[in-house]
Amino acid sequence: MRFNIPTLLTLFRVVLIPFFVLAFYMPFTWAPFVCALIFLVAAVTDWFDGYLARRWNQSTRFGAFLDPVADKVMVAIAMVLVAEHYHTWWVTLPAATMIGREIIISALREWMAELGKRSSVAVSWIGKVKTTAQMASLVWMLWRPNAWVEWAGIGLLWVAAVLTLWSMLQYLNASRGDLLDQ
Repeated sequence: MRFNIPTLLTLFRVVLIPFFVLAFYMPFTWAPFVCALIFLVAAVTDWFDGYLARRWNQSTRFGAFLDPVADKVMVAIAMVLVAEHYHTWWVTLPAATMIGREIIISALREWMAELGKRSSVAVSWIGKVKTTAQMASLVWMLWRPNAWVEWAGIGLLWVAAVLTLWSMLQYLNASRGDLLDQ
């Protein structure tokens, strides 16, 4: 296995996960900021490792496997943590929706890849907008410096949830012929 900077950035994101969780539970006034900062660093390195892998032509099979796994694990943990912190349906419902969608679409992509049709469920522009809204909402809800930022984060969480459902329906529609084929 060949390690390069994009792959090392992805591994760095995996290493950040336990520190992210520990920061969330630290009993200090500055802990929410540190937790949000760790999540933000992970989000930036997620974008940066993909950019570098394409730019420097350093894509590897291991990196292609680990990158989405590291991203989905970090985001799912963040969703669980904010749902636990807010402990209310208007945070838990969109969080659960987005976690469920990731499981469904990951399974769909794997199945379509077995059929040789992975490109029909490639990431769309809606998915990129959804991810941006999701990351911003999670940073704000983890940091929570004041009520305005928290409410803006919850609002963006709902925007991301709506985009999540929209993109899921697009992916399912794109693969409808294969899903319903007898």
